[in-house]
Amino acid sequence: MRPFVLSMAAFLAVGGAGVAAAEPGYPSFPPDQNQLPQLPSEPQIYDLLPIPMPSEDPWYDDPDDIAAYAPGQIVRSREVQTRLLGLPFPVYTKQLLYRSNDVHDNPIVTATTVIVPGIPWQGSARPVVSFQEAIDSTSSACNPSYTLQVGTMKESALAVYWLMQGFAINVPDFDGKFNTFNTYAEGKMVLDSLRAMKNDAGLGLTDSGIALYGYSGGGSGSIRAAELRATYAPDVRILGTSIGGTPGDLTAIARYAIQEQPGLAGTSNFTMWLGWAALAREYPDAFRPEEFLTEEGQTLVKDFANRCYATIAMSGVYRPISEYFQPGKSLESAPEVMKVLEDNSLGHYIPDTPILWWHGMWDELIPPSTVLPTVNKYWNSGADLRFYTVPVPEHITNAVTGWIPAVAWTSALLRGLGPGPTFNAGYQLLPEGFPGR
Repeated sequence: MRPFVLSMAAFLAVGGAGVAAAEPGYPSFPPDQNQLPQLPSEPQIYDLLPIPMPSEDPWYDDPDDIAAYAPGQIVRSREVQTRLLGLPFPVYTKQLLYRSNDVHDNPIVTATTVIVPGIPWQGSARPVVSFQEAIDSTSSACNPSYTLQVGTMKESALAVYWLMQGFAINVPDFDGKFNTFNTYAEGKMVLDSLRAMKNDAGLGLTDSGIALYGYSGGGSGSIRAAELRATYAPDVRILGTSIGGTPGDLTAIARYAIQEQPGLAGTSNFTMWLGWAALAREYPDAFRPEEFLTEEGQTLVKDFANRCYATIAMSGVYRPISEYFQPGKSLESAPEVMKVLEDNSLGHYIPDTPILWWHGMWDELIPPSTVLPTVNKYWNSGADLRFYTVPVPEHITNAVTGWIPAVAWTSALLRGLGPGPTFNAGYQLLPEGFPGR
């Protein structure tokens, strides 16, 4: 991991030359920690492109009367060009800015991108895959409504296999334009993106069957939408949800990610830096860097507050946030932080539609121990669940391994087949104490 991190840092430093110099006062780090200097952020690089970032694009602006809009109501729309790896891709793409609600039920707007292939569909309304990307970022320039236009959406190649079958793809900015992270607001924004899609009669998707898909952070948005559907958006018809690599208990993953971990498991440290920077936007009274973190820690959180996943990950790996707590401070001494994490852990609602869920037996970012209790709660509560563990290591490897059956299962649902038998095949072969267990 260290050679990879260093090589990527060198690449970004060269690519960002002349973009922005490192801010003075960026902390130096103990010799046993990640030694990367401050990297140029992705928004600094995107600012060189001719397509304006969301923060500079008035199309994303709130309407003056935002509260007068109903959840899922379209504020404005536009046609754009989808690109893969920077190259134009021959599909019809329409973006919708719509009203939704944040985790406190305040009105907000965010965007979704609806992609329709040129392949004809007959016999029914064209089915839709709502593809929740693992955004895992703190800048709106990292949201798929922008990265699909510039060709840098990291999971775009996976969506092609649904497009090739003639399905439409809905890709929402489900963390909102302020990019919060792992809250139930994600589920609201996914569901409202589907309402907006249905409300645009010109797309021809008003009566479409819908399947949800997402891995890791994308799985968070997908499963939260499935959990909230019955109470928040019973008008949205979901045929099934397929997710993988998604944390269930946020308090457990926080306790794991804040500590120094050996080997590849040390890469998990970046997730708590991301979580702190993002959750502070929805919960500023709980996530207070000036109260809990040293000056060096506060500098890091400030730096992580406007980045995409790549440089947050590279800067945060092998850098446990617990070493930046002020003396006497810890998660256990921050009940307001723990309450936010508990309130946003999965399992407060049980999905009422079919689920396919997989997880790696050894996932260095999201240990199975933070997932299996939630899976078992679903199972014991009567959820229409199919859960299995993938017997291969590493978080990204599991994304690809589990994606293949996810495509097959969601495609079958969208073509009118049943979800198949339920099962809970969770098991753990690694010994007690193994990193990431």
